Amino acid sequence: MLAALEAGFPDVTQYPAAELREIIASRRAPLTRTPDMRTARDVVIDGPGGDLVLRVYVPHGDPATRPVIVFAHGGGFVFCSLDSHDEFCRSMAEAVDVVVVAVDYRLAPEHPAPAAMEDVYAAVCWTVANAATYGGDPTRVAVAGDSAGGNLSATVSLAARERGGPAIAAQILLYPVIGDDFETESYQRYGVGYYNTTKAMRWYWEQYAPDGRDSELVIPTRATTLAGLPPAVVVTAELDPPCTEGEEYARRLAADGVPVIEHRFDGLFHGFLTFPQLSLTAPARQELWQLIRRVLDPAFGASGDESSHTHAATGA
Repeated sequence: MLAALEAGFPDVTQYPAAELREIIASRRAPLTRTPDMRTARDVVIDGPGGDLVLRVYVPHGDPATRPVIVFAHGGGFVFCSLDSHDEFCRSMAEAVDVVVVAVDYRLAPEHPAPAAMEDVYAAVCWTVANAATYGGDPTRVAVAGDSAGGNLSATVSLAARERGGPAIAAQILLYPVIGDDFETESYQRYGVGYYNTTKAMRWYWEQYAPDGRDSELVIPTRATTLAGLPPAVVVTAELDPPCTEGEEYARRLAADGVPVIEHRFDGLFHGFLTFPQLSLTAPARQELWQLIRRVLDPAFGASGDESSHTHAATGA
């Protein structure tokens, strides 16, 4: 699988952003299953940079109120879209029984940091105000994202804390891009030959934050303290350059008193959750859905001893 991905994925550093987006979209594999929703429609709201498109997924069934997850897609801050993560959002909505609000945030380098973060923050504010319209519970609005979207979920959580709201119920960080330290253990071990590379990660950061990364709203570890942030799920993949920084962020959250579930998928690589054709993805997703249900439970963290650290060996 890694060999096929390496052969089929372009060297992102060799293309202008607009051309790169077209190349990646054209190589997206056709889906064999797209979970059906009660409704899945795009909504245009007023964003910090103009019109901001959200895609709201409401699963079948009619509970009184569901939790809501505001989702930020990955793609190195540069590419991917609502469509690239449509199947994942539908699957999450169906499996966890949540409303999902996916955000078509502005992309780099045309819109450098913190534009994407501000878009996701605006989406959270809108979602809290409008969740009830879609059968969602405005008191249980979480943020989630994979890769770059994990960064945006973490930084939006910090922004909400610093700005006095809105209240975020949980942050779900899926192999998040937390920092720009390319000398960590996982960067040294897996920076070449495992699909996501150190070379690409350096380039993504140069596109997103070329003029400085001192702000906690760009790199969340710049925050003096992480105390007071929402309960977190931090999922990492063993064969992934950002693995170490994700694990270290989970430990720092726990040290600052934030209830955390840290879960590493051994033998898997960056982005695996959005490869439904991979045989190992379905069981990994089942584990993830359980973690999300757990962190969305209002009782999670109430006892003060909820932090946990687990590995899942895949046999890959």
